[in-house]
Amino acid sequence: MDPERLKGKNILITGAARGMGAANAEHFAEQGANICLGDVDLDGVKEVAERINKRGNGKAIAVKLDVTKREDNAAAVQATVDAFGMINVGLFNAGLNKPRFFMDIDEENWDLIMNVNTKAMWLGMQETARQMIAQGPQDYPYKLINVGSIASRKPLIDVTVYCTSKYGCLALTHCGAIALAEHNITVNGYAPGVVVTPLWEQLDKDLVDIGFKQREGQAYEDIVANELKIKRVSYPDDIKGTAAFLASPESDYMTGQMIHIDGGWCIQ
Repeated sequence: MDPERLKGKNILITGAARGMGAANAEHFAEQGANICLGDVDLDGVKEVAERINKRGNGKAIAVKLDVTKREDNAAAVQATVDAFGMINVGLFNAGLNKPRFFMDIDEENWDLIMNVNTKAMWLGMQETARQMIAQGPQDYPYKLINVGSIASRKPLIDVTVYCTSKYGCLALTHCGAIALAEHNITVNGYAPGVVVTPLWEQLDKDLVDIGFKQREGQAYEDIVANELKIKRVSYPDDIKGTAAFLASPESDYMTGQMIHIDGGWCIQ
């Protein structure tokens, strides 16, 4: 790994207190990036920032960020600029899931998932792009990176609203790429499958609670047995290389793409 692959990149990451967000932040910093870590869990992002700053490659700051609020997204972008001088990359990783069967979905479930997974991504993209445009042109593209899911392309009966929200992430990636190309801003994303994170650990419990699975761990086993071509679940370490590629100069000629990192689940 090039220890300076991301040197000079100032990157805002949402949902950075744990899981893929934290793993990406530490991986990016190892390659020289400066990171603004945003999350509603301020203590969590402070811990990640402390680990990064102790290692001494890239620098990190932590901000409290409710991704569903425009003013919080704008403040996180400004904090990145105040700390590091400008912003080069936005990685919109925050997300959640709460499974329901189609006829059990209510407004509370719909609004919760759509607000965090889709509305928040739009707000983050818009506020970050606004700052990038204000900074003016540079020799290389600014980058927005959206975290999708296998549910961006594959309907799943137990998580209808989550699928809807992640189809929305795919649409934001496509539409954002078209809208922002004139400003030298690329928009890409990556779509994980089953990643062992706190989100999936909670989902595993919730699938038992709604009666879709009989016991905890069964969802993992069934997906590995019936869906994945690579016969194991993934971990944040399996994802961070693709995220770093999308943040790096190696992806400068890409835009409007959603890369699947799903063990072959969505082969078509």
